[in-house]
Amino acid sequence: MRISVVVPVLDDAHELAGCLAALRSQTRTPDEIVVVDNGCADDSAEVARDAGARVVAEAVRGIPSATATGYDAATGDVIARLDADSRPGPDWVQRIERAFTEDPELVAISGPGEFIGLSGWRARAARLLYMDAYFFSVGAAMAHPVLFGSNLAMRREAWDRVRDGVNRSDPELHDDIDLSFQFGAADRLRVDRSLTVGISARPFDDPAAMRRRFSRAFRTIARNWRISPPSRRWMDRVQR
Repeated sequence: MRISVVVPVLDDAHELAGCLAALRSQTRTPDEIVVVDNGCADDSAEVARDAGARVVAEAVRGIPSATATGYDAATGDVIARLDADSRPGPDWVQRIERAFTEDPELVAISGPGEFIGLSGWRARAARLLYMDAYFFSVGAAMAHPVLFGSNLAMRREAWDRVRDGVNRSDPELHDDIDLSFQFGAADRLRVDRSLTVGISARPFDDPAAMRRRFSRAFRTIARNWRISPPSRRWMDRVQR
């Protein structure tokens, strides 16, 4: 089984270097790392090449277009996804490989992020009000488990099946929610709460950025509900 890891980046060279260092330290190294240069003005692309990653360019700004380009470019049987500020544990790739090997029907797997630098009540609040709320509320909105963009993996054949349904042009969408909506009741999606990666706590220091995240979530859900309303999705789930 070949495993590709896709990392979109825009002017985040320092964080990207940390992510790529974590990937080099895996107990089972990825067969390929694809870094998507989304128009960087810094040295992110050079950092990626120095770390042995393959760099592909996407001129259309926005995470939806960048991630889709990375998925298209990946050559692995399984395509994993991290953000530049993700910090996977040393067995992250190995655990992904094991999950897909042990469950041939598994379409995609995801896990939560743990905010680096938060502790005590702030860490508990972030986990409850952000991560737990994300998996519960957005999963309910689409009637099946939702994938988290900083920490996911899917079979290549699954991406090939849904790639034409994702929106690549609207930068104000959450690509992971939009991707998740392309799957249905027949697809085996799994959220493994123990498959964690460290992620940056930067959004909690920027109220405007946090508001944008929630606005994008509502926008993404509303767009997909117009195409596939929740009543239909839940009916499909119940009838399985």
